[in-house]
Amino acid sequence: MSKLALVLGAGGFIGSHMVKRLKSDGYWVRGVDIKYPEFSSTMADEFIEGDLCEPDLVDSIIHVNGKNFDEIYQFAADMGGAGFIFTGENDANIMHNSSLINLNVLKKQSELNQKLKLNKTKIFYSSSACIYPEYNQLDPNNPDCREDSAYPAAPDSEYGWEKLFSEHLYLAYNKNFNIPVRVARYHNIYGPEGTWDGGREKAPAAICRKVALLKADKTEIEVWGDGKQTRSFLFIDDCIDATRRLVESDFKGPINIGSEEMVSINQLVDTAAKVANKTVTRKHKLDAPLGVRGRNSNNDLVREKLKWDFSISLEEGIAKTYNWISEQIKKKHNSI
Repeated sequence: MSKLALVLGAGGFIGSHMVKRLKSDGYWVRGVDIKYPEFSSTMADEFIEGDLCEPDLVDSIIHVNGKNFDEIYQFAADMGGAGFIFTGENDANIMHNSSLINLNVLKKQSELNQKLKLNKTKIFYSSSACIYPEYNQLDPNNPDCREDSAYPAAPDSEYGWEKLFSEHLYLAYNKNFNIPVRVARYHNIYGPEGTWDGGREKAPAAICRKVALLKADKTEIEVWGDGKQTRSFLFIDDCIDATRRLVESDFKGPINIGSEEMVSINQLVDTAAKVANKTVTRKHKLDAPLGVRGRNSNNDLVREKLKWDFSISLEEGIAKTYNWISEQIKKKHNSI
């Protein structure tokens, strides 16, 4: 019989890719989200549209005809890129909605386990590199994002504080109720079928969009900040591989899942320009929301525990992402 998997946030970028991977691995998959995937049909065997902030909904989807799921993948959150996270305008919703989803999932799963007298469901929780202290990320050339550097805690956003709280929540349910949990800290996941406009997109998609939209006689795009802030970006396929490996392992985390190919935002622009074969100049918007000055995944622990490392270079991943976004722009233009 097929293994049963529940993907929460299955209408989102990472969740929809995880559904595809689980189906290819032979799972029966139920997807749940407040919306269907935006850019492709869901491959889930069953997709339920609903708000996971509602405990009654979570109660109804946490089992299949009274049976426990083998695995739950929890990606659902109120989130977005810098234009959503760092303005401060969405802080209350970010903290309330995302926390409530996690509280509901763990409460209902523990109640189901007690009712069935069975505790087999592994729950994966997607945390974020945004939990790391701002004071360790002031030097763009030498950020410290080792897993054990998270404390004393000082995230630079309410999004990071909520993720840190929820990490503790999952680990507390592991300690008190023996629920098998796996916690990963994602570092800037990007790729095709990710949000690319509208204000919630992340830097790779935003830069690719701006370059793709350049007219033949123009070269200038707007870049947030001075462009010297650094990041690493992990392509979606690598992210899914690492996540599956973590869930199948005996290590509960937290663990970094990211790339160690650190670049400045200016270098990210150069990479997008190269794959687009365009000449691009930068107009820096110095008052834009930015986040920390430097961030780069430290993969020492994930190499040790999971024997995993990223395999897709930034240029390769940006080429795939740029081509996909270009196609989306053409479709949007043709539909107007």
